[in-house]
Amino acid sequence: MHPAMSSENGVHTLPEHLQAFALMHVGMRRDARRLVDAAPNVTPGTASALNSWWRQLHDVIDWHHRSEDDVLWPSLRALVPEFGAIEREMLHDHSALEESMAQVSANMRRSTGMAALAPAAHRFHQILVDHLRHEEAAIFPVLAGNLTIAQYTSIEQRIIGSAPPRVMSYLQPWMFDEADPSVTRQVGAGIPTPLRLLGNTLLRIRYQRTVDPVLALR
Repeated sequence: MHPAMSSENGVHTLPEHLQAFALMHVGMRRDARRLVDAAPNVTPGTASALNSWWRQLHDVIDWHHRSEDDVLWPSLRALVPEFGAIEREMLHDHSALEESMAQVSANMRRSTGMAALAPAAHRFHQILVDHLRHEEAAIFPVLAGNLTIAQYTSIEQRIIGSAPPRVMSYLQPWMFDEADPSVTRQVGAGIPTPLRLLGNTLLRIRYQRTVDPVLALR
């Protein structure tokens, strides 16, 4: 895989118009790693905070994949006829990832599930990392090479518009968590000013309150 078509080592080498999409993948990897680090240290007293954070992450990933299935894949199929074979592989990957997330959620809910949370977290992390590597190798060259910037931007706007309120209020501070300031500025420039200011203030504070207890478990 060409290194420019991966976000595993950051998004700087990707075309600027793809960096917001790539930041979502960066955020998923980051938080899957945080879950792996936190799971062995969770106690009955910290389980609720971890579960609250996990539900937010779950909702973001679930929306991201639904938006791919409902918006991105059909759009690419219409514009790039040979995309159909790639789409079938992505749908299979999504099913495996959903099953691993369901296992994490089940262990979070059960009082006896904490002992099984660590292996479930490791499995989720590995499936996610493998899936994103596979997806980026297949999708980024198509997005960069077969679509104009205007075509991609139109699709991206529809994807963002499909986000439910609970995801939209979490998305901006989540995407920018630990992001390079230059990338934050570049991607943030495409966000309407009122929403960007809200994301950098109230929503950022709310986000940090959710994530801080998880960071304390590492």
